[in-house]
Amino acid sequence: MINRAGVHVKDLINVDNVIESIKHHKDFSKTGVIGLFIGVVRGETLEGGVKVEKLVLEAYEEKADEVLEQICNDLTQKPGIVDVQIHHLTGEFSVGDDLVYVAVAGSHREQVFPVLQEAVERYKSEVPIFKKECVLDETGKSEYWVSEKHC
Repeated sequence: MINRAGVHVKDLINVDNVIESIKHHKDFSKTGVIGLFIGVVRGETLEGGVKVEKLVLEAYEEKADEVLEQICNDLTQKPGIVDVQIHHLTGEFSVGDDLVYVAVAGSHREQVFPVLQEAVERYKSEVPIFKKECVLDETGKSEYWVSEKHC
């Protein structure tokens, strides 16, 4: 069984592992809904129009694991929530590859959907994961760490 949260090297975990782990939670019998978010590599930059060839993701693993676990612990305390899992992948990714799995198990959809959204927003803003975009535009190929481009 996998831990409920963490950073993993690409191909060492998949969405089936996450769902299976949730179904083995000790309180799974209280679950009526599993909400799932799968982040994938988009084929163009966020600004649009520039073709993304690949992404490279790295993490400050110790801190990332700690923060991911804390987010899951915090959100599991919300009413009706049975389990929260966040698994972020690292390595080199092609367009369409999975990057992150966020799963929330709970009693009812009205409880699960807001927690799923909060889990996504929190991991994106709190977890030390670094993204390098490798793009192709009219001037040719280039690559940059996303935070560098926005500075």
